[in-house]
Amino acid sequence: MQARFQAMWSEITPKLQDALFPYISDDDFPAMLTAEQVELIKQMSGFDDQALAFALLPLAAACALAPISQFFVGAIARGESGNLYFGANMEFTGVPLQQTVHAEQSAITHAWLRGEKKLVSITINYSPCGHCRQFMNELNSGTQLEVYLPNRPRLTLADYLPGSFGPQDLTDTPLLLDTVHHDHQLTTHDQLIQAALNAANRSHAPYSQAHSGIALLDKEDRIYTGRYAENAAFNPSLPPLQAALILMNMAGSHCQSIKRAVLVEGERNRLSQWNATESTLMALGCTDIERHTF
Repeated sequence: MQARFQAMWSEITPKLQDALFPYISDDDFPAMLTAEQVELIKQMSGFDDQALAFALLPLAAACALAPISQFFVGAIARGESGNLYFGANMEFTGVPLQQTVHAEQSAITHAWLRGEKKLVSITINYSPCGHCRQFMNELNSGTQLEVYLPNRPRLTLADYLPGSFGPQDLTDTPLLLDTVHHDHQLTTHDQLIQAALNAANRSHAPYSQAHSGIALLDKEDRIYTGRYAENAAFNPSLPPLQAALILMNMAGSHCQSIKRAVLVEGERNRLSQWNATESTLMALGCTDIERHTF
């Protein structure tokens, strides 16, 4: 079992420990549970869907990286598939706070990168800030997304974000988690460049059309990709690097173990991810950073 989960194991009831152990004891546990695993855990523990999501919050919060705030937030996103995806806040020393990832963004992006098509709910141990409410408003779940907090009634995103501004106010576009492919091409045999291109082709940038993706190679030669997730309100947009760091962190790899990074974006994009990507990666100790354009 990964050390971060061992530290929180005592907060899990013995019955749930028995049900979870076959999965979480694996050092390669990806901080997600498949629908089949969820059903088996529910049968063994006696928990329903929502009780299980609440019970998993301490383990999700154990994934938080909070060297600045020391404030650990966990989130569990439930997909329409029945899968559960962990998320946690992430902070990076030495870079602006704008590069911070919130737990809700983490869980949602984790689900997106794992191929989830739609979310039905998100469970969090603290109330979502305005930034996250706006980020969630980009989802194809719409404002009917169910939001659960400890000791509060079930509410929807519409309750947390009344009179919302979102994609419907701008143009008829794909929504976050919709399946897209932008058909950009590069001539390359480099596996990392190809992985970053594939990510760019699945990025969500309906307002700027500035598609971008990134691929990170860690010291164990594992590849993690991230895609740009744009928001109708612009500022809550999530850069591709942060998306890849979410996947890397959820998989249990250290964000300071990146040995090579490749960003792919359009040469004529009206905005570029390069400067922020380079500065954040250098703060994380990665100096082998490339930019390729289509």
